[in-house]
Order: sequence, then structure tokens, then C-alpha cells
Amino acid sequence: MRFTLATVIAALPFLVAAAPQLPKQRIGTAVPISKRSGLTNPDNSVNLDALKSHVASTRAKIIRGRDNLEKNTGSLHPPTVNDVRKRATGANALTNDNSHLWYGTISVGTPANTYTVDFDTGSSDLFLPGPSCGTNCSGHTVYDPSSSSTSLDLGQTFDITYGDGAGVQGEQYSDTVSISGLSAVDQTLGVASEYSSNLATSQFPADGLMGMGFQSISAYNASPVFETLVSQGQTDEPVFAFKLAASGSELYLGGTNNNLYTGSFSYTPVTQQGYWQVNMDSVMGNGQTILSNVNSIIDTGSTLIIGPPSDVASFYSALGGTDASSTAGQGYYTFPCDSFPSVSFTFGGTSFPISNETLNVGQVSAGSSDCVSGIVGQDSADSFWIVGDVFLANVYTAFDVGNSRVGFATLA
Repeated sequence: MRFTLATVIAALPFLVAAAPQLPKQRIGTAVPISKRSGLTNPDNSVNLDALKSHVASTRAKIIRGRDNLEKNTGSLHPPTVNDVRKRATGANALTNDNSHLWYGTISVGTPANTYTVDFDTGSSDLFLPGPSCGTNCSGHTVYDPSSSSTSLDLGQTFDITYGDGAGVQGEQYSDTVSISGLSAVDQTLGVASEYSSNLATSQFPADGLMGMGFQSISAYNASPVFETLVSQGQTDEPVFAFKLAASGSELYLGGTNNNLYTGSFSYTPVTQQGYWQVNMDSVMGNGQTILSNVNSIIDTGSTLIIGPPSDVASFYSALGGTDASSTAGQGYYTFPCDSFPSVSFTFGGTSFPISNETLNVGQVSAGSSDCVSGIVGQDSADSFWIVGDVFLANVYTAFDVGNSRVGFATLA
């Protein structure tokens, strides 16, 4: 039977309606990220100076966020007590540097230029080196707002300091910030006029930093980049996720990459928006519950796990860890390199093991049979456990902005 063109055109609506409907596909935005080890020396011993500097910086970052929370919201962060009795989707590859810096690329301005930034869930602000930045910005790619037709001087300065002596200061601007094709228009960012020596390329190879916490801990009191992407309809879902591992690491924007995890997520709610602050059900060692109901911050900007000294002392007392105050420093503990304990953290009712590979930071000194553990006891403003890469490298982590929760799943 032959059909005229008019007959075929007339029948098209019915043919389309009868055709099987394919499920909508979500298109992810993947940001490749990676990292290189810098907390150990070439002889596999721990670089104690780098380790202590990193811990000091992480602690100071959390304290600074607490102070910003009070300034921005007018309310004190509640003290915490641990019971011992941080329209598209896609991924961005990450680069791992110095064992505490996960970085990938973004673009800023019109015309756009490309920059590398540290993706940090323990803070909320974006900053880049500016044209007037001095010697310590040498080697970094400079963002010049005068070269962008979409930049705007906001008439506000900023000054961010870290506990290890690092700091950055400058002026606030807004501009278009894009990451893997998703664009945040009128995004607030800091244009640095000064980097401290700790942010020189030898110690901080990324050009700048992009915070991924909540607005309430922002030094600018401005929407973080991901929240801007969500509010401007750039993402399918108000979720971003990380795989932080030796290879194949990425930041995924607008959902989760189901190729990188197995099974379902175990979710736990954010207890207060600011940091990605959640309750950890328990800390377990060699099959026994050592600590329970632990307040924690999920922080991609920290390599180690840092807890209150009394909690950490109880943890190591139960497992036979050796106090390394005289060798590694106050708050550090060691185990024989060949016999680390079995350790796991429980979130949302599911226990996730920490591999010996990530828990073991390295030999306390060259040729030693004792190795430093990645769980460190240090005082901070509140009784938090700061949960960094020692744990996060073992799980796939989803940060759900829309539902204010964090989810963990087993790596594929």
C-alpha cells in the first residue's frame, strides 16, 4: 500500500504517541580531579612538618567557619559533646597534590580563562590570584577582572587567614564562573592582592580555592558556586559527589555517577547548615564500638581524621596504639607498620571500613617498624571529628544540598 506525503504527515502525531517512550537520560558533568602524596618523604617516612602544618590549617579553617557562621547569622554555633561512654549533571577529574589538595579546573570571565582550584567542602568561598598579587602568586594563573566584560567590583574587601600562617586578602568581585559547562552568573569571588608564602606554587600548586560548604560560613556571606548553579537552574539535581582515590577520582555535579559506586547510599542528615556537619553513629575498632554519637564534619579539604584529644586517646587505648608525642608530636599515635587494627565508621546505620592503606600515613622515621596513624587528636573550637580523606578515600560520597544530607556508598 502506498501513502501520500499528506497522509504520513497527518499520521505523525499518532505514530509518536504510540511509540515506546525511552526513559529520560541525565547527562552528568564530571570534573576530573587528582592528587599526589606530599605528607611523606622519599624514604616513605612521614614529613612531620607538613603533617603538623596541615593539621593546624584544617583546625583554623573550621574555627574560621564557625566565626563566619556567627557573623552571618547572628547565632553562636552550638557546642557539641561526644558520647564516649563537611540543568545538567556531570563529573570533573581531580588532581591530588600534597595529600591534602584535590583540584580540578574551572573557567572565569568573558572571554573565559581557565584556572585550577582546590575543591573544599570545609569552606564556602572562591578566590583566585589577582593582577596586583605579589611574589607568592608567581606561577599561578592570574584572574584580571579588567579583562572580563562580565566582571563587577563589589566594593568589598576580604581577608582569610589559616592557622599555619597561610592567608589571602584582596577585593570581592562578581563574574561568570563555569565548571564543566555549567555557568554561575554574577558569582561572588575573591580577587587576591596578597598570597602568603604557604600559598606559593611550591606548596599550593592550584591557582585558587573553591569552597563547597554552605553560605552561612562564607567569609563573603555570598552564595557558594554550587548553590548558585542550583538556584540558576544549571543542574538536574541539587547534589554533588566525590570519588577521592588513587586513580579515577572526580567531582560530579548535579547528581551521582552510578558507575563509581555499588549498592545504595546510606544517608545522614546535616545537623546544622554551615559545614557538612552530620552525626556519626559510631567509631569501631577490631569489631568493638569504641565511641558513639559523634559530631563530625565531612571535609574534602582535610587529609587526616582529626578528633578531640580525649576521644582519640580512648580510641587508641582500646586498640593498643602507642602515644607518639615524643616522636611524631602531640596527638599522634603509632602502630607496628605490619599490624594496623581494623577500623570502621558508621553513618546512617551502615558501617564503612577504613583500609590500612589510607589509615597508615607512613613510617614515623626512616627505617622504623612503627607507622603513624591517620587519626589525630587535636583541640578545636568545638568537639568535632573532622573526617577527611583517610576515611573518604574508602567511600563514594554524595553531598545533597536540596535535602541537606550526606550519603555514603561502597566504591565500585
